[in-house]
Amino acid sequence: MRLLRFGRFTAATLLGLSGCVSVYPAAEGSFQRTLEVTAPISLEVTTGSGKIEVRAGSPGVVKVYAIVKARDDHRAAGEEKLRRIQANPPIEQTGNTIRIGRTTEEIYRNVSISYEIQVPEETRLVTRSGSGSQRIERLRDSVNAGTGSGSIAIFNIGGDVSAHTGSGSIQLDSVQGSIDVRTGSGSVKAANIAGSAKAVTGSGNISIAHAAKSTEFVDTEAHTGSGRIDFSGVTGSLRASTGSGSIEAAGRPGSDWKIHTSSGSVTLVIPHDVPFDLNARTGSGGIDVDHPVTLKGALSRNQLTGKVRGGGMLVAVQTGSGSISIR
Repeated sequence: MRLLRFGRFTAATLLGLSGCVSVYPAAEGSFQRTLEVTAPISLEVTTGSGKIEVRAGSPGVVKVYAIVKARDDHRAAGEEKLRRIQANPPIEQTGNTIRIGRTTEEIYRNVSISYEIQVPEETRLVTRSGSGSQRIERLRDSVNAGTGSGSIAIFNIGGDVSAHTGSGSIQLDSVQGSIDVRTGSGSVKAANIAGSAKAVTGSGNISIAHAAKSTEFVDTEAHTGSGRIDFSGVTGSLRASTGSGSIEAAGRPGSDWKIHTSSGSVTLVIPHDVPFDLNARTGSGGIDVDHPVTLKGALSRNQLTGKVRGGGMLVAVQTGSGSISIR
């Protein structure tokens, strides 16, 4: 019996000394602020844990609504944290530059803050979250979004977009500038992209569709460790690789195309008025080309080199195991 009581006492003592685990529920509350600005503005939003949502609202004002969850080693301390944050929220404004959530104060330890923010359309945005999803909509300037873990969704942006997450999907639609997106694990889907596009994922499918009205030569690049890659509307250079998965691409090679998959098929759709140089190789699989090819060297089942309509930009395709089809 004494040993049992001693064991209980020791566990409680260690728990109290560690301060790392709280059995008390989080104190929950919110704060709201309205800031007057003159567009264009620069906005930076940071949270250690929590969602971030930013969308266009009324001109001349920034409206911030935040949901706060505060924990501590006892309930009263968590509630005191909450009251202090509500009274003095982490918002700094210098003219048209606003910083929200950027702080290293001890009071924000074990605190989660989720933000819903409305801004003028003419806003340049940077967001950072240790853990939490992000959604950004209807801004005319550039967006730079990052989270350690969580999905990112960005729609209707007038400038360039950069987005990265350690783990989670990324979805983009209707971006007038270029995009550069990366995820450690998760899918990438980008549609109606007017500018150049680069997408990288450690594991997951990638889909990039350029805007139909795009007539400029814009570069496109995508890499995944494991997953399928799909492109449409490509007008410039193309770089694509996957360790395991198929690749499909449609467009007009305005610069060289270089495509590689270790295991998986490759299908290209190129208009029949486009001249290009062709170099197609497969370790195991057939090659089917629905274009007139002037051969260079000997013809074999696993390799085809030549010129289409007199030659032009290089289209180089290689697969370790899988068929190649060029239509």
